[in-house]
Amino acid sequence: MASERWGETLLGAVVAIVAAGFLTFAVANSGQTRSTGGYDLIANFPSVDGIGVGSDVRVSGVKVGVVRDITLDPETFMARVTVNIDRDVQVLDDSLARIKTDGILGGGYLSIEPAGLDVLQAGGVIPNTQSSVDLFTALASLANSVSSSPQSSQEPQ
Repeated sequence: MASERWGETLLGAVVAIVAAGFLTFAVANSGQTRSTGGYDLIANFPSVDGIGVGSDVRVSGVKVGVVRDITLDPETFMARVTVNIDRDVQVLDDSLARIKTDGILGGGYLSIEPAGLDVLQAGGVIPNTQSSVDLFTALASLANSVSSSPQSSQEPQ
């Protein structure tokens, strides 16, 4: 009986150590850019629902940077998103920046779809942007349009 309690205590200690390790890793890596440095680009969106400072920036699903800052442009009322891109990744001048989510409950990220010929320099603006699609709003809109559409009433003769 005593050896059984000793085993439970040892297993509990191992679980606590592993949990502390995960917590330390998460705190050390939260919201930080990669240590290799990089350069900043700007993208303007009508809405940035789903992303925040620290969100991933991905090209073809591969993380290439991080969202560094989100502010409101007081003249256009657009959300101004500053992203830090890894130094070895070149974003082209006609690329599309799109806000996406990982599944229904997943976190958001900014996806860059490359296009164009010339490379954007540090501080450049990604010209094409697309906000995330709110699934619930889209479904509500669809349901509303179906219920309000005129139905043909044909009576049998």
